[in-house]
Amino acid sequence: MIDPDGYRPNVGIVLMHEDGRVFWARRIRRDGWQFPQGGMNSDETPLEAMYRELEEETGLQSHHVEVLGATPGWLRYRLPPRAIRRQERAVCIGQKQVWFLLKLKGEESDLRLDATEHPEFDRWRWVDFWYPIDNVVMFKRRVYASALHHLAPLARDIAGQGAIPPPDPRSRALLFNHQGRRRPIQPRVPVTHAAED
Repeated sequence: MIDPDGYRPNVGIVLMHEDGRVFWARRIRRDGWQFPQGGMNSDETPLEAMYRELEEETGLQSHHVEVLGATPGWLRYRLPPRAIRRQERAVCIGQKQVWFLLKLKGEESDLRLDATEHPEFDRWRWVDFWYPIDNVVMFKRRVYASALHHLAPLARDIAGQGAIPPPDPRSRALLFNHQGRRRPIQPRVPVTHAAED
């Protein structure tokens, strides 16, 4: 399903530990790490698509999580030219996404990356809230920054101000403001306290 502008409706999932860290997973057979995400079917609402993608990619079901909120409206990113399949009947130039912030209510042992025959991820870990912006593939950084800026107040309400500090102003996390406009800030590599699973 692709809209008239060439964007595929999609949902993104920020799964938060009670201490404020977020779920970060490695794409299977690739070196890229990202949040869970996936396309919507034509008969699904964003919430329905989110629960389906959550189960397919992490093994978690609705009773394992609490929905804390979602971004208002669609956030968009464009695919790099090499990833656009121009021979397709409907050309997809990018994704338009609704992002959900979830709190893990179940146990870490409930997480299963092999819940389907075609797993999306092969490894996962918990990382600091702002870490993904600096470490996701470049073409997704703007949408990650926008989503996390929208969701940060909700995360702070649950995890506490100390658990979700403001992003370091020297970090690439602030290269883009929450509307996706570029800011002239020098990047640096962030420090995280991630533990491997």
